[in-house]
Amino acid sequence: MSDDQTRQIQSRVNEAVENKSALNIQAGNSKHFYGRKVEAALLDMSGHTGIISYQPTELVITARAGTRLNDINEALKTQHQMLAFEPPGFSETATLGGTIACNLSGPRRAYSGAARDYVLGCTLINGKAEVLKFGGEVMKNVAGYDASRLMCGAMGTLGVLLDISLKVLPVPEAEITLVQQLNVQQALDTLHQWARSSLPISANCYDGEQLYIRLSGSESAISTAKQTLGGETLKNGHAFWNELKEQQHDFFKTDKPLWRLSLASTTAPLKLGGDTLIEWGGALRWLKSDDAADKIRHQLEKTGASASLFRNASPSAEPFHELSPGLLKIHQQLKQAFDPLNIFNPARMYSGI
Repeated sequence: MSDDQTRQIQSRVNEAVENKSALNIQAGNSKHFYGRKVEAALLDMSGHTGIISYQPTELVITARAGTRLNDINEALKTQHQMLAFEPPGFSETATLGGTIACNLSGPRRAYSGAARDYVLGCTLINGKAEVLKFGGEVMKNVAGYDASRLMCGAMGTLGVLLDISLKVLPVPEAEITLVQQLNVQQALDTLHQWARSSLPISANCYDGEQLYIRLSGSESAISTAKQTLGGETLKNGHAFWNELKEQQHDFFKTDKPLWRLSLASTTAPLKLGGDTLIEWGGALRWLKSDDAADKIRHQLEKTGASASLFRNASPSAEPFHELSPGLLKIHQQLKQAFDPLNIFNPARMYSGI
């Protein structure tokens, strides 16, 4: 289904600007748990749908923000192509706009890049109810900062995304998943060693004393890598990685606060209360713990890690890592430039922004 609701959305934003009233941008509502709660009138984007253009030979797709992620994946599948950053949906209702606004990437991210690395351009409505277009449908070097990538991870605080153009990639010829039995230090050392190799690794995960490694590429490359790495072949590896991506893996079945820790891949095992699952070669670590937020963040200070409360956060805990004064100033300046009246998703990320 395709429906361009740009005029209706712009009219609604214009009304909010005139009344200086805030808007809570929402479509599939599949990531409602992520970030601070927004107290504002609903701006429903779920009807603004449709793939505007898809050029398989150019590896580019453009779709409206309310288009469901599943619909995009199905269209790409017909041409044996994919979103290389492997975005999680967390629900059948997940949309392209929410995926880009949250800058969420899946298991392949460490080897193929993040969501923002595949954004070629976008159209949005700013806080003055103006329709702005950034970038285009080709990968090229640009003078100055690529403003379309600012929208990745902004959580809808800078504008209303109308459509996004993305680079896509061919689906690998073959994939297998290997499993090795290691302790956590051995696993991190092994991942660090492999990071300097040319092995066709596309994902890894360490959980429960087991290291899972996904190999993607040609049949011959995978066969050679399998002999080099060793380990047992996991049956139905595709299901394993999909469950991991969608947080349906057993590790994520918890009522405890779930932390998302971003840190240097070479960081030693963290001595924190709770259980940990490791992805992205050691650079992403999920922690489920009942420890107080301040205690966890204090323990992480020496590592340089960024700690975000991803799920099951208490109402009093700040979900995102505190910004340094310099970064806070940049955030405030960007908010002032794009949304001077603080119309869009106020305080979704930080108080006052």
